[in-house]
Amino acid sequence: MAFTTKLPSQSDFKKVLLERYQEAIARSRKIGHRVSFRVEVDPAAGAQTITPVEEQPLASDDVFPVEDTGKPDAELEAALAQARERGRKRVAEIVAGDDMLSADAFSKLLGTSRVTVNAKRQSGQVLGIDGAKRGFRFPVWQLDKHGRPFGALPALHATLGNNAWAVYRFLVSPHGALDGRTGLRALQQGDDTSVLAVAEGMARGDFD
Repeated sequence: MAFTTKLPSQSDFKKVLLERYQEAIARSRKIGHRVSFRVEVDPAAGAQTITPVEEQPLASDDVFPVEDTGKPDAELEAALAQARERGRKRVAEIVAGDDMLSADAFSKLLGTSRVTVNAKRQSGQVLGIDGAKRGFRFPVWQLDKHGRPFGALPALHATLGNNAWAVYRFLVSPHGALDGRTGLRALQQGDDTSVLAVAEGMARGDFD
C-alpha cells in the first residue's frame, strides 16, 4: 500500500522515504535486477505519496514479445516464391544478353587462356557473373578503350564484398553521387576516384 503524509509532517515522510530506499537496495541485491519506488507530490491535496518497492523486469524480459505465428502465411509464401522466380528469370535474361561472353570467348578477346580468365575472375581483376546453367558470363563492356579490364575492378570487388552481382549492379545503375551516371559510364570517362568513393559510401550504408 502507498504511504501518504501531509506536507507539514516532514519527519514521518523522510523516515518512510529512507525505509523505502533501503528496502529497494536490499531487494535489488536479492533478486539481481532493478527495482523502483515512486514519490508523488500533490500540491493541491497537500500530501506526498510513496509507493511500495516494485520489481523491474530485465531488459530482455517481455520488452519485445515474440508472437508465435505458427506456420508461414500461405499468401506470403506464394509471394516469396513468385519473387524468387522473377529473380531467376531476370538473371537468365541478363546472362543471355549479347554483351555477355563465355569464358572461352572472353579469353580469346583478351588473348589469353580460359584458365587465366577464371583466375582473374576469382581475384576480382575481371567481372564474371554466375549464370547457373550457362556458367560464368563476362560483360564485354568491362574493357577500356585499350581492350583491357578497367583498373578499378579489383578495388570494386574488394569494396563490395567480392560479390560479382553487387559489382554488376553498381556498374549498370545510375548514381546520384555520380551526377546520374552509371558506374560504368564514370569508368569509361576515367573517373575512377569518384567511382570508388561512391562504392565505399554504399558499403558503409550511405544513401546515394
